[in-house]
Amino acid sequence: MLRWLTAGESHGPSLISLLDGVPAGIELTSDDLKAALARRRLGHGRGSRQKFEQDVLRIHGGLRHGRTLGSPLAIEIANSEWPKWEKVMSADPVPREDLLVDAGTGDEREIARNRPLSRPRPGHADLSGMLKYGFEDARPILERASARETAARVVAGRVAAALLEQAAGIRLVSHTLQTGSVRVPEDAALPTPDDSAVLDADPLRCFHGATSAAMVAEVDGAKADGDTLGGVVEVLAYGVPVGLGSHAQWDRRLDGKLAQAIMSIQAMKGVEIGDGFATAGRRGSAAHDEILSVDAAEAGSFPRVTNRAGGLEGGITNGQVIRVRGALKPISTVPRALRTVDVATGEQTTANHQRSDTCAVAPAAVIAEAVVALTLADALLEKAGGDSVAEIRAHLEETQALQSVLTDRRPDPAP
Repeated sequence: MLRWLTAGESHGPSLISLLDGVPAGIELTSDDLKAALARRRLGHGRGSRQKFEQDVLRIHGGLRHGRTLGSPLAIEIANSEWPKWEKVMSADPVPREDLLVDAGTGDEREIARNRPLSRPRPGHADLSGMLKYGFEDARPILERASARETAARVVAGRVAAALLEQAAGIRLVSHTLQTGSVRVPEDAALPTPDDSAVLDADPLRCFHGATSAAMVAEVDGAKADGDTLGGVVEVLAYGVPVGLGSHAQWDRRLDGKLAQAIMSIQAMKGVEIGDGFATAGRRGSAAHDEILSVDAAEAGSFPRVTNRAGGLEGGITNGQVIRVRGALKPISTVPRALRTVDVATGEQTTANHQRSDTCAVAPAAVIAEAVVALTLADALLEKAGGDSVAEIRAHLEETQALQSVLTDRRPDPAP
């Protein structure tokens, strides 16, 4: 129902985000998309690249006077550093002598930008990509495998978030649960979408003040040691109606789609819905979300005592808050340089060191929020359908009216 693709390389002229199936009537401006990109650049532990590599946004189609048209939405995120990389990343062949000098300054003593990268980084796509495609240089792999690609997903996710809120009242928020070994207490309060500004202002997107300070110290310690950190992020979706997704086929289960979306983010190595792994260690009597009696039900859904399932049962939303977590491994560009092999010589050596971050957990939360929004928007369109925001709203109202007939049933009063 909603399709999206991205294109472009990290040091190429631009990234492209293309969305098809976007309904007409979503209120959206270029400033909304720029704000989403700015959120992705936040976070303690980011490298110097965030300061000089600016995102230059341009919308090429699908939006007119602040409203989507129903046609494909094409968004370009140009790279302000492109002039320095124009020869190195040229689409057309360039003379060999042009690659013997630095592409930014013309200084013949500095050729690092042009050197073949033959020492793959452990944990990165470098070596597996080189072997898969037959490259002797990691550059063609790392340019696309780079997490900079997520900028294109973040702007697509902002479009999806606008659709969710304007058509169905669904709002999302993301936060950091863990950085390195420092974790938010299990009984800590969960943020709501109204807390987004507070989270954006926090150095590690953590909703627990004391833990946030400890996370900052953890990142600083790793940086001083020439090391990197990962962590765990969580996305919460409020106001999701009952009935998105399906149990009928494996590829229609919404929890499976959400898991795939999270795992598609660079450096993600784990995902859980709701309490996930903790529930695996519980007995059934303490694992499931008990349903309250119908006389206490609100129209359209049945209230629950807990939300351990994270708002999904049988691949279908149950009216509770959606909770999705992703586990991010430490960044694979480690300053202390891990052991690797030089594929050009076969000799043992240390890995290439590209300019990178110490910790990218805070932006990972924003990226996870974007891919969850895209996945939920697709599920919403599959459920409600419609060529415009107004039509989707009307279809949802009809569905919710039918659900209310069931949830509003109460026992007849005693005679």
